[in-house]
Amino acid sequence: MKLLNFLRGEAFQRGVHPPSHKEATADRSIRRLPFAPQLVVPLSQHIGKSPKPIVRVGQEVVRGQLIAQSDDWLSVPHHAPATGVIEAIELRPSARGPWVESIVIRVQSGSTQEDLWGKPQDLSNATPQELLQAIWDSGMVGLGGAAFPTHAKLTVPKQAHVHTLVVNGCECEPFLTCDHRVMVEEADALMAGIRYGMRATSAVRTIIGVEDNKPDAVKAIQAAIDKIGATDIFVEAVPTKYPQGSEKMLIMALFGVEIPSGGLPVSLGMVVNNVGTLAALGKLLPAGRGLTERVVTVTGPGVARPGDYRVPLGTPLKFVLEYAGAEVNSRQVIMGGPMMGQSAASLDVPITKGVSGVLVLRGEDIAEREQRVVYPCIKCGECVESCPMGLNPSILGMLASRRDYEPMGSHYHLGDCFECGCCTYVCPSNIQLAQQFRIAKQVLRERATA
Repeated sequence: MKLLNFLRGEAFQRGVHPPSHKEATADRSIRRLPFAPQLVVPLSQHIGKSPKPIVRVGQEVVRGQLIAQSDDWLSVPHHAPATGVIEAIELRPSARGPWVESIVIRVQSGSTQEDLWGKPQDLSNATPQELLQAIWDSGMVGLGGAAFPTHAKLTVPKQAHVHTLVVNGCECEPFLTCDHRVMVEEADALMAGIRYGMRATSAVRTIIGVEDNKPDAVKAIQAAIDKIGATDIFVEAVPTKYPQGSEKMLIMALFGVEIPSGGLPVSLGMVVNNVGTLAALGKLLPAGRGLTERVVTVTGPGVARPGDYRVPLGTPLKFVLEYAGAEVNSRQVIMGGPMMGQSAASLDVPITKGVSGVLVLRGEDIAEREQRVVYPCIKCGECVESCPMGLNPSILGMLASRRDYEPMGSHYHLGDCFECGCCTYVCPSNIQLAQQFRIAKQVLRERATA
């Protein structure tokens, strides 16, 4: 397959430019969050089948020990995020909304932050299949928010041929800076992770796309590339625009080509991975360890000590907020960013592999939005002009309001919507279009499996 020549300075069509609100955390180094007294590890915290617990109540575990084993290809194992005792295996609230089976760990006093479980491994001569198995064993999923099992994403179908690994370092979501800080502080680990990704997919080159409002990240990555003398890894600054972080939009900006409706990047000879995911693999795989923590942006007007924190997985949201100095009377806590994140139903939900940010808003921050009146669609076309996928959110919204879901999927390509929220952001009638589409897709999925 012919390699596409990547472009410089080209932006995808449509999209929006919301205020970034990243200044509170973008220049602060990553800090480590201490252990909470109790950690809750949901078995369901990624796309695919939940793993099965292999520990029992009362059992002692050490940080990094395998506690849940996957028994399906689209699933990943979980590892103990701290040394302690299994206190319960029961239903607990999750970041995804419903209560799910979870492993509750009572953390041992004086537990170390170092992973105690794991055996160093030499993967320098590993085959692609051996690398994919090592990635699977690490429990890695996409840390950009989608939480898709990484070993599955790096597995190239037999009939496909991959020539390019695309690394997504755009992080266009307002407020969030965890990927930014990883690029600046862990560029060497990112290079190691890229090498694993290239060998697993047989890609002959890697292109790292970073929005041009992060020049320090571009500089750090270029220095890391020069350090190892790589001639097949490139970093490219792309125009800052939301939702540049979508893999379809990034490919359009870099190569000027569009992924076909319903298709995947592999159809164009590409595989896309998040910078945080690959940087984590660059550290975990040589040590033979599992994913036990991740970097999370904790920010917003309601946070006294905003920053990017390295948080043990399973840490209750309430503990995170208290440590970061969040106001007790904060009105809304969002898991993720303001455009695509979802409100936390409870402060008892834990930080999971797919949580990239915690945004805390005060009453005065959302009072104006709560007072907005929702008007009927005025057919202004603003949503159509902003939709990066070229859909017609106006028609989709009218169908959703009538609960006429079938034509949304069959005729108006609802499946191509990735719920970026651009349509909601620009709508002068204040219609919550993205939320309507999320509900419609859930209904269609339930009908398809009924």
